[in-house]
Amino acid sequence: MKADNSPSNTNEPAPLILAGPCSAESEEQVIQTARAIKQHTTATVFRAGVWKPRTNPGGFEGIGLIGLSWLLQAKKETGLKTAVEVATAEHVNNALQFDTDVLWIGARTTVNPFSVQEIADALKGTDKLILVKNPINPDAKLWIGAIERLRKVGIENIGLIHRGFSSYVKGKYRNAPMWQIPIEMKRLYPEIPMIVDPSHICGNRFDLQDIAQKGLNLGYQGLMIESHIDPNAAWTDKEQQITPRELQLLLEGLIWKKHQADKQFSQQIDNLREQINLFDDELIQLLTNRLATAQQIGNLKKENNVAVLQSNRWNEILTNMIEKGTSVGLNDQFVQAFMEIIHLESIRLQSNLNQSGID
Repeated sequence: MKADNSPSNTNEPAPLILAGPCSAESEEQVIQTARAIKQHTTATVFRAGVWKPRTNPGGFEGIGLIGLSWLLQAKKETGLKTAVEVATAEHVNNALQFDTDVLWIGARTTVNPFSVQEIADALKGTDKLILVKNPINPDAKLWIGAIERLRKVGIENIGLIHRGFSSYVKGKYRNAPMWQIPIEMKRLYPEIPMIVDPSHICGNRFDLQDIAQKGLNLGYQGLMIESHIDPNAAWTDKEQQITPRELQLLLEGLIWKKHQADKQFSQQIDNLREQINLFDDELIQLLTNRLATAQQIGNLKKENNVAVLQSNRWNEILTNMIEKGTSVGLNDQFVQAFMEIIHLESIRLQSNLNQSGID
């Protein structure tokens, strides 16, 4: 089922929207929330955590196996599919026993190849949808490793969840989005759908729509959002949960992007992309010429026993380029980062020239 403002192209798959409480707390809470999500929202999958990996011992670590029976009851009553997080082979077997439709591997589990392999082996032979959250630390290789371990045992019905990354720098969000990492994953695995989890990125209720929209703008195919019948009374992560009615208002406020284009659009974008290709070719040639000139400067420095790094000259170049970039509307940070990369490569080349003269 699509939101009212989702893509109108009937050939497009409906966006995947998973919603439900962070934790299953009681049979009443699970059933009431599922009923409200079915009644008031366009979500098609009801999610709830029954095993909750916590950072510190002593916190609520999930209701356990009985929660799966509540999810199954909610499924039978509402027709919503169900989803649950799994962290061990036993979790997988229990979830499959209770006919759970979607299983996801959490961020804390994705970082552990042994755990992922155990889960993959337990999933062998299933056609259930398996979602893999990004690892809690910003390491794309661990995310890639989880995908490959699932594929190695024959699992092909895979999706990715972008839930943000832990950082020692405390910023606006609970988990930094670090959009460049999921963008790289989409480049490497264009056939695997990506959904965004605004709840865990934000850690609050107020920025959910902004993060959800950014994900859709990047071509993500769905959302996972935590929704509770009474968020203020939630046992876990109450700050980031919203009611089902609030969830539907959020969904109705989103602009859903098309993933398939008409012929005219395709022709227009192909023309523009060809221009980009030409600019990129010119850029590579300009960089080649600039670095060749830097090597000539390095030879002169070597012949005259002059230090490779000339700080005054570098500061002059950087200041000049930032001013020029600003004058044509380029972002200061972008210009600085671009020039720093070029400068580091110039220094590397010149340093190698000096190293080659040492016996």
